[in-house]
Amino acid sequence: MDMQTAKDNMVAQQIRTSNVSDTALLTLIRESQRDFFAPDEYRSFAYSDTNIPIGHHQVMMTPSVEAVMLNALAIKPSDKVLEIGTGTGYITYLLAKLAQYVYSVDIFPDFTENVADKLKRKNISNVTLQTGNAAEGWIKQQPYDVITITGALQHLPETLLRELKIGGRLFAILGRPPVMEATLFTRDSEDNWREKSLFETEVPYLLHTLTKATFTF
Repeated sequence: MDMQTAKDNMVAQQIRTSNVSDTALLTLIRESQRDFFAPDEYRSFAYSDTNIPIGHHQVMMTPSVEAVMLNALAIKPSDKVLEIGTGTGYITYLLAKLAQYVYSVDIFPDFTENVADKLKRKNISNVTLQTGNAAEGWIKQQPYDVITITGALQHLPETLLRELKIGGRLFAILGRPPVMEATLFTRDSEDNWREKSLFETEVPYLLHTLTKATFTF
């Protein structure tokens, strides 16, 4: 099967069946080369419904999880986005196409360096890549309209929620394996956040995450 056919099947069988309705997002996914960002040895699996190993015990999440996440975040062209966990850079690329500016942080320097090269080859200029631990927050460019976390957390630190602007949205996968909950948080006011459960899944934890800094609604 050629890559275009595999991509068409991914959109029809994985993403559309996951109730992803944003037409601009669907068009962007159709036009994007997910295989370009996948590790070379797994390029043939880039459009499959599977987590792809990318090194350091991390994964490239399934296409349906990525699409539902972005659909739920409802990213606007004026949004400033924090991505925690750059990984392969595929989500970084999609975010850059949807938002005004993206700050992406990863704890692994080799991920950051690899993605910098790939984004340059894709002529993406509205992304700042940074190496560090953002599991408890990233104050350097706060506040953010959108925060998306591409690895799991046992609990969500309050510091991350407080880095959202009023009206801002945060996506996180929370809990313990084998069942984790993908959750959308929306900041309604200075001290009020709404929580919406999206789906169940399982992905590896972010490294160096803390369990003590939790938030109670």
